[in-house]
Amino acid sequence: MLGQETVGAGGISYGLRTVPVAVDIARRVARLAPDAWVVNFTNPAGLITEAMTRVLGDRVVGICDSPVGLGRRAARALGLDPDRVHLDYAGLNHLGWLRGLYADGRDRLPELLADEAALTSFEEGRLFGAAWLRALGALPNEYLHYYYLAREAREAIAHTLAGGGRTRGEQLVAQQREFYREAARRPADAYDLWERTRREREETYMADNRRAAGGVERDPADLDGGGYEQVALAVMRAIALDRPARLVVNVRNRGALPDLDADAVVEVPCLVDASGARPLAVDPLAPHQAALVRTVKAVEREVLSAVDTGSRAAALRAFATHPLVDSVAVAQRLLDGYLRAFPELEQILPRP
Repeated sequence: MLGQETVGAGGISYGLRTVPVAVDIARRVARLAPDAWVVNFTNPAGLITEAMTRVLGDRVVGICDSPVGLGRRAARALGLDPDRVHLDYAGLNHLGWLRGLYADGRDRLPELLADEAALTSFEEGRLFGAAWLRALGALPNEYLHYYYLAREAREAIAHTLAGGGRTRGEQLVAQQREFYREAARRPADAYDLWERTRREREETYMADNRRAAGGVERDPADLDGGGYEQVALAVMRAIALDRPARLVVNVRNRGALPDLDADAVVEVPCLVDASGARPLAVDPLAPHQAALVRTVKAVEREVLSAVDTGSRAAALRAFATHPLVDSVAVAQRLLDGYLRAFPELEQILPRP
């Protein structure tokens, strides 16, 4: 099965276990600090943010560095200053498309799509291939590789496992355990140990997907720190100091994206200032984009329903209707397996 902590079966399992914790935090914030703003890093970011908005309304903003990273890479490919471009980006967290790249009031994305050398000079161009990006007329978020090249991604992972390698999840579990063991033994070196651990994690990020695309190497600029935290700090500055900023973040739709209802949390450009993050109206998604977004949003809603009601049937529907799960029988095996693997799920989803 394809997927990781935000995509596919792994994302559903993560959501089922994390939503109750996030909602409990939201309720405590609402009770103890009702005027506070919450900046959510927790994955699956869109799903967790939507769960928290049901308690906190628009006082929670979900962040991710993927859209800004994509925009920066595309801008640099054209020789543009990434800090002076505006992004037309729309979708859900880890399921969106860059549809316009505006500099000095002009959309430069068509120019990028027409330039083979520029288009294949950065990660997404090599991951998806120039021909597919031109067919889309947009640049997909890198996580769409799981959807657009599912067969190749599966084959790359199978090749890794056949050679004695580990899945990404197994690799990270082992890496984190080793970091904490070493940090306990050498507390004075904890920061350096963490930086080494973080760097290794970034270098191996989506490694199987990049291998499936012919061995795509990560841009050194994407290996340094300054992703999530810089987006979070930009949100904080804009709200706390009332310094208006245009940022791509996760908020309630409120009519900005015509393809989804007002309460659906979407990832779109927002104007952020002391009043919070207000989504800017964007053009509708293309039909194939809207179909995928609506399906994945329906899966997210089933996860929320499962947690709200304790319904295993809703959890099964979430697994079974996800585009990367190809069988109801497999969905049942996934649900049963996660219930065995994570005893806390038995409390969230009690037996009927």
